[in-house]
Amino acid sequence: MAKKNKKVHIICLVLCLVFVVVAVWLLGKLMQPKYMSGVLEGAMTAEYYNETQPHDVIFIGDCEVYENFSPVTLWENYGITSYIRGSAQQLIWQSYYLLEEALEKESPAVVVYNVQAMKYAQPQSEAYNRMALDGMPLSQHKIDAINASMCEDEDMISYLIPLLRYHSRWSELSSEDLEYMFKKDPVTISGYLMRADTKPMTKLPNVPVLEDYTIGERCWYYLDKMRELCQTHGTELVLIKSPSLWPHWYDEWDEQISAYAEKYGLDYINLLPYADDIGLDMQTDTYDGGLHLNVYGAEKLSKYFGRILRDKYEVPDRRDAADIAECWAQKCEDYYALLAAQKAELEKYGYLKSWTLGE
Repeated sequence: MAKKNKKVHIICLVLCLVFVVVAVWLLGKLMQPKYMSGVLEGAMTAEYYNETQPHDVIFIGDCEVYENFSPVTLWENYGITSYIRGSAQQLIWQSYYLLEEALEKESPAVVVYNVQAMKYAQPQSEAYNRMALDGMPLSQHKIDAINASMCEDEDMISYLIPLLRYHSRWSELSSEDLEYMFKKDPVTISGYLMRADTKPMTKLPNVPVLEDYTIGERCWYYLDKMRELCQTHGTELVLIKSPSLWPHWYDEWDEQISAYAEKYGLDYINLLPYADDIGLDMQTDTYDGGLHLNVYGAEKLSKYFGRILRDKYEVPDRRDAADIAECWAQKCEDYYALLAAQKAELEKYGYLKSWTLGE
């Protein structure tokens, strides 16, 4: 009888533990921000795991890649398959671990890293950390990325058990939190976050003088790791500086990146001096006064850079591969449907109501 009671107690205990674990998981799913309107950047990381076809080019970096390059344009003009593993203010250690994870899944011919974030040698913001890392599935890559990214007042457990971080969102919950609790709508097309609105550049802010222009050792450490990772996988690493005019890219930073690239035999392409060749017009090709390109600028830049990928790096044209072409036909359809939807909102409201926090 005692043995039977003990067995019942164990079963009850196990069931209670299972109930608690499931409840914590469900509440965490409910309480986590969904990023389906307004700030969309937090939904981007998770979308990569829905990809069904490999990519010959992977872009990594911050908003200067995910808002400035259009994979659909690369496909339509050159048959290049690509994905942008970008996130807001993506720091180089986050870029490294996202790339490390991606190279376990696929073997791109070229990895393109935008060097803008090399100016940050220390963790910057929990909010940006969360947008970059919450969408990663649990793995050693994610744990390493969290360890590298945490600010002083953050802790690992709150990343692994989201309820501990987001339990206070009760008062902010909306129908969106229920609707997208288990499945979210895509916010990007192959990692590209589209903006079809236009805000011309009027004038650039005054360029501040810095006390120190030295790129931090931590950044070089992770760039070394990125370079070695690409070498191990037989992937060409190409460093770029996107042609966004602000934040300012100092000559001193540019010289350090150029010296690194020369030392290790890498290509570094600073696209800022080539704005005219690209055809960029900051009266029509930016949605925020020169910080980021809109869809029209992104298409121009992608056509220009696509020629480099095709001619210099011999990235193949995959348009004759039926299964790949079918996948990209759907991406193209989604791309133009999204563009049409944004144009319709601009005509109706004068701004992108569903894609921004409002005016």
